[in-house]
Amino acid sequence: MDVDAARHIRSSTELNVGDEIEAWHNGKLFHRGTVTQTVTAVDLFWILDAGTGTRRLIDAEALVILRAAAPAAPAAGKSPSRAPVRTAPSHAPAHTPSGASHMPLFQAPSLAG
Repeated sequence: MDVDAARHIRSSTELNVGDEIEAWHNGKLFHRGTVTQTVTAVDLFWILDAGTGTRRLIDAEALVILRAAAPAAPAAGKSPSRAPVRTAPSHAPAHTPSGASHMPLFQAPSLAG
């Protein structure tokens, strides 16, 4: 069984509050975080985004959702030299067009007037 296939989430019904997920689009990692709430009737869920610390609404039908891989343990007495490089899941496109922006797909509108 392919590791990515085992991690692939097809519906928010497969998630529980506290699960760590990654949300991919066009071969790029858009969000990574902890599930904070699910609404299974409409297949949506919210995460606390690890990169920004903000709450994000995630549409399981619009993104490729994977359970986050457990970080590799560093060798005894050694600390990791740098963050791991993220690559696209095997079932996601391997590239994006040049000049593509890294714009979140679902971002709450600003309340600042």
